[in-house]
Amino acid sequence: MINKIRILNIDDSAFVRKMLKDIFSSDKDFILIEQARNGKEALDILSRSNFDVITLDVEMPIMNGLETLQAIMDKKPTPVVMLSTKTSEGASTTLEALNLGAVDFITKPTNIFSADRDKLSSEIIKTVKNASTVNVKTPYFKKTERVRQAEVQKGLTRNFTRFSDLGYDLGDKVKTIIAIGTSTGGPRALNQVIPEISQNINAPVLIVQHMPAGFTKSLAERLDSISKLKVTEAKDKEVLKNGHVYVAPGGKQMKLRTVGIDKYEIYLDDEDGLNGHKPSVDVMMNSVCDLPIKNVVSVIMTGMGGDGAKGLERLKIEKNAITMVQDKESCVVYGMPKIAVETGKVDKIVPLNSIAVELNRIMGV
Repeated sequence: MINKIRILNIDDSAFVRKMLKDIFSSDKDFILIEQARNGKEALDILSRSNFDVITLDVEMPIMNGLETLQAIMDKKPTPVVMLSTKTSEGASTTLEALNLGAVDFITKPTNIFSADRDKLSSEIIKTVKNASTVNVKTPYFKKTERVRQAEVQKGLTRNFTRFSDLGYDLGDKVKTIIAIGTSTGGPRALNQVIPEISQNINAPVLIVQHMPAGFTKSLAERLDSISKLKVTEAKDKEVLKNGHVYVAPGGKQMKLRTVGIDKYEIYLDDEDGLNGHKPSVDVMMNSVCDLPIKNVVSVIMTGMGGDGAKGLERLKIEKNAITMVQDKESCVVYGMPKIAVETGKVDKIVPLNSIAVELNRIMGV
């Protein structure tokens, strides 16, 4: 008999608590053991009980979501899924939570009373089941690393001048493209990779991170504040520049087309994609493969599922791309990298802290 997933739900809204109770009760794999109205109540419950997953509201009285999350990760590390609002403030707070140790997040509908209950239930069940498989006691979740990430967020940014800020151009001609795909655990992993990429890198960097609309803009802004490279959310008809990082916007597919010799532009569309993700890593990498460019570096990082494996495989076969994936030990979820490795087209499997080192080495900087 398979053990049921034990859940602690923390939310100050009685309506949300009831809704989540109904959702989890509808699935035979779950058992909702406890509910708490705030962080203080939750910590009292955690002192005497163990859970497989915790769902945690961002905005609560007495102890807010971030304070509660830090206490949970310090006292009894447990996979946490944040419940976030679709506001810019909610997106920023959610990204901070992911850096502090939350495994994933679910966005609350703007009007929870008129929301598509079946769609919301399916998303919650899938996300929480995935979170229950994560081992938050790995080195990736160590307190020292969470503190370092938190300090970066609070504005302790690096003291450097970027070439892009000075108006310098690393060259109009794009000879190489770096394509990165990630999902669960990606925001925090990207925080460790992108800031370590050299400002002299003579290539644009394309990132697909599975996230809904609104959250990718906050992700790009956060990465930009701690990186040597300029990081922005990608815009339609934007021409690729070397030394610039483009984050695919949530709810859109990021593709590329040729607009001149060694010159390419981004175009965004609403295609559903090969795997239901929008943005999709496969869609982005397939689009790169269709360009008349010879040099491509393909990177797959932590994430659930298999998005990106087909794109990486095609890039290796058709472009002889340099291909790399994040190793199992440093992944929050070793799903996307694992499926990519199974294609037999991965050149290197590297720990998270070596990905930027490898990219700099490949690019000769």
